[in-house]
Amino acid sequence: MDAAPRNSGNVFDLGIIGGGVNGCGIARDAAGRGASVVLFEQDDLASATSSASTKLIHGGLRYLEQYAFRLVHEALTEREVLWRMAPHIVRPLRFVLPHHEGLRPAWLLRLGLFLYDHLGGRKLLPPTRSLDLAHDPAGEPLKDSRARAFEYSDCWVEDSRLVVLNGADAAGHGADIRTQTKVVSAARKGGLWRIETEQDGRRASVEARVLVNAAGPWVGSVLSGIVHSSAKASVRMVKGSHIVVRKLFAHDRCYIFQNADGRIVFAIPYEHDFTLIGTTDLDFHDDPAAVAISAAEVDYLCSAASEYFREPVTRDKVVWTYSGVRPLYDDGASRAQEATRDYVLTLDAPGGEPPLLSVFGGKITTYRRLAEAAIDKLAPHAAWAGRPAWTKEACLPGGDFPVDGLDALAAAIGAEQPWLGGATIARLARAYGTKAHEMLAGARSVSELGRHFGADLYEAEVRYLMRAEFARRAADVLWRRGKLGLRLSVAQREALDDFMRTVDGATASRPHGTRTSGAPREETEAPNRGRGPGDPRRWSVSIASDHARRGRAPGPAAQE
Repeated sequence: MDAAPRNSGNVFDLGIIGGGVNGCGIARDAAGRGASVVLFEQDDLASATSSASTKLIHGGLRYLEQYAFRLVHEALTEREVLWRMAPHIVRPLRFVLPHHEGLRPAWLLRLGLFLYDHLGGRKLLPPTRSLDLAHDPAGEPLKDSRARAFEYSDCWVEDSRLVVLNGADAAGHGADIRTQTKVVSAARKGGLWRIETEQDGRRASVEARVLVNAAGPWVGSVLSGIVHSSAKASVRMVKGSHIVVRKLFAHDRCYIFQNADGRIVFAIPYEHDFTLIGTTDLDFHDDPAAVAISAAEVDYLCSAASEYFREPVTRDKVVWTYSGVRPLYDDGASRAQEATRDYVLTLDAPGGEPPLLSVFGGKITTYRRLAEAAIDKLAPHAAWAGRPAWTKEACLPGGDFPVDGLDALAAAIGAEQPWLGGATIARLARAYGTKAHEMLAGARSVSELGRHFGADLYEAEVRYLMRAEFARRAADVLWRRGKLGLRLSVAQREALDDFMRTVDGATASRPHGTRTSGAPREETEAPNRGRGPGDPRRWSVSIASDHARRGRAPGPAAQE
């Protein structure tokens, strides 16, 4: 990131509240069209909903039952766009859908998968096929009664890194990304939005010609409590929870299971040694900052998986949990699972006043199209918004290599740094793509990577994340720039946090377009998540999210 923030005095073309995938996606698109952009995030990028997804880039097979053909078409089309944009953090994944007698008939599944194959202009991903589970490795972990299945394609994404890389690319185009900065008020004054912020107890203000409310679960709170808008659109908060257990199967395919309640649950290979199971769909009426899985949700997910797997999934096998709040547009659906996943953009510009655009709903898969739609909606009010769209053909940082080039990239990294272990090379290639060369530049041995914090995390990587990816605390590194938090002990995480507090901006070479300051010691455990392996209290004692700031709570312990 070598572009300085682009604004006239203290007036920006566009101010954005919210550093999730939608906020960062809009910031990137707008900055690339020449707008001066400032983005405010009260915590870390991707610290809420955008890091608590099922981590899939998918069309949403079940949405066909709701006749959401436009949403499914758009999402299916975006799968390969995002794969080409970021082949290091997006990868193809095959999904095994066992047929369950008594639920959806086989002909209906075949019809749905036929539409799924043909609605999105699939070019790179392989098509659907039928499986005989009695003679396929995918059948080995399943109960004998599951003899028939279908296999289709979607993609996996490291969701939090998708957000961070959009933020980094926005900064590379001159956007000013301000994390740990809370917007306390925003009001129209003199033809501009005057935005008051607070960071580490200090107040500041900027002005913007246009304001975007992309605050996710807080979109309604921003409307009512910060901009004092009387907008009629409302958000429906829906909680989705996941559990992580030790690896249940050896192959690299994902399962999609049908439940008797009509919902579906995924079982996905996760971080090599684990299986991710989710999600739930429950209306949520509490503080999004304190969302956590309930015992009933754990039981539901364990039961859903146990219906299919030979080996029962029980509470004692859960090593980690996480929950997020989806900020869906409230369309009046009777059940949470029936609420639309499509996005709705509202524009408020009474009498030619500075416009306010608010974002409701949306999926990670369609974030890029949402950003384009948001900017199109602003075009009558901002000349820069009428400039050509550009993100469809532009890679994210580190993604400038072919979709089938990850192995070649890893080999190149290994050739330059032959002293690195194979597992570390693979992780760095998947996380950073071609940026791994930049992060490792100059190191001729492991000792030159600096201090070792545990697992395969070294000082050079931490400094890179502080310099190039907005990381300020241990939790940012361990849970939102990757998932090394699963592999470090509490003591190791605290040591990392202590180190990061002592590294000032000059030493870390703070990225351009970033506002930071010395951070107090914070939680180093997984935000709003449960317990890890080896912790006797495990997931059953919930911890508050980073937003809640309610003190320290134990998190996942190191794997032995």
